[in-house]
Amino acid sequence: MAEKRLRRVESLLQEEISLMISRQEIKDPRIDPLTAVSHIKVSRDLGYAKVYVSLFGDDVVREKTVNALNHAAGFIQKRLGKSLRLRSIPRLSFIMDTSIEQGFRMTQKIKDLLD
Repeated sequence: MAEKRLRRVESLLQEEISLMISRQEIKDPRIDPLTAVSHIKVSRDLGYAKVYVSLFGDDVVREKTVNALNHAAGFIQKRLGKSLRLRSIPRLSFIMDTSIEQGFRMTQKIKDLLD
């Protein structure tokens, strides 16, 4: 039962944070509106959440985006508190997710080997 609740909270957080980013509710020019929240991992006590984001661009742009999101984490938590019906909102930390890029590189390498 607890595992089901964790997944539901992760899904709610992912949806709401994605909407905030795409609607540009976070007024920081370093945050690209095409930033995608790939997945979220919430701790068992619902106290902390790691938010994995991905976007296309060079490493400098990615680093700036993650830093801006971490800087705005308090604002995001406050907005989540208003929109979600949870007893407490987890403390957010944003991390760059490079799995999509790594998967693309692996696919390209396999394709090159087959050619």
